[in-house]
Amino acid sequence: MRTKKLYSVLSFRTTTAAMEAEELSHELCLSGRIIPLPPQISAGCGLALRLLPEEREIFMSHCDKKLWESCAELLL
Repeated sequence: MRTKKLYSVLSFRTTTAAMEAEELSHELCLSGRIIPLPPQISAGCGLALRLLPEEREIFMSHCDKKLWESCAELLL
């Protein structure tokens, strides 16, 4: 049986922003990946980036202000 983990999920207003976020996470060697938007979030483009909570700070410190302001966050 799989162990449940806590993830930080970032939803973006546009598909382009979600793809940029995934690309940045790969450049930083983070575990970020694009997932369908969870039902708990009803805003955005329908895509979200899933990161481990400890990777959120690394991601946040490297992404530009415009990209960060285009997202909403949820811990799942």
